[in-house]
Amino acid sequence: MNTLDEIEREVKDTAHYVSSNLANYAHRAAGENPSGESQVGGDVWADDLFFDSLSGIEGVGGYASEEREGIEDLGDGYTIAIDPLDGSSNLASNNSVGTIVGVYDSELPASGRNLVASMMVLYGPYTTLTVAREDRDIVQEYLLRDGHSERWGTFTQPQDPTVLGMAGKWSQRSEAMNELAQEFARELKPRYGGATVADLAQVLEYGGLFGYPATNKYPDGKLRIHFEAGPLAYLVEAAGGASSDGNQSLLDVEPDEVHGRTPTFLGNESLIQRLEEGLAE
Repeated sequence: MNTLDEIEREVKDTAHYVSSNLANYAHRAAGENPSGESQVGGDVWADDLFFDSLSGIEGVGGYASEEREGIEDLGDGYTIAIDPLDGSSNLASNNSVGTIVGVYDSELPASGRNLVASMMVLYGPYTTLTVAREDRDIVQEYLLRDGHSERWGTFTQPQDPTVLGMAGKWSQRSEAMNELAQEFARELKPRYGGATVADLAQVLEYGGLFGYPATNKYPDGKLRIHFEAGPLAYLVEAAGGASSDGNQSLLDVEPDEVHGRTPTFLGNESLIQRLEEGLAE
């Protein structure tokens, strides 16, 4: 078993436990994360669980989390960047949340071109794990239940887009972005739930576009390149889709610090191309 196999196994095992115990943390507050955003108890709890499970792997040299200020130095090996509980504010209303894991073959900060694996857990009506790795030519989905994982299928970005998940308040987005969002909404079915993993899962299943553009509140975008945008771009591009910060692939974004943010667009290549062209006008 190589290091990526071990990381995947530990993510599966920890996700099983998280899925079974999330309800205990639905209404617990916990302060703020390093980006100044409100945490719920589940954020800290999940981060501790994933750190304990992943830090003991011999080939893991660093652990960076959305919930931690710095990078935990574990020696030589891959650096793991993780959003332990994506969309955690959804817990109180019993809506879907997720976990995002990026495995970098370099120290951070680094571009997504240094990713060697990406994993996305969706805690919905049932729990799934989607995995893209440099040593595989498929994007594999697993169903996690009863303490076991079973191969459930592979993802290839559907050619006929269906859904649109566009974040950001209308009043805080640029005029160009609003015009594009309106254009896409006439063609696609709007679906946005507030958890990036859940919104992206629909794009992978049905085809379409997910976007979190720059806004007045988040002029650099809301999603973090290391913990969210980069790993998800790696997964989507491995499935035959595309990603963009509005100008280039998210894998080419060069963050200057660990918690750096970026505008984020993920989905069908044709839609990403139209979006970039529209924002460039």
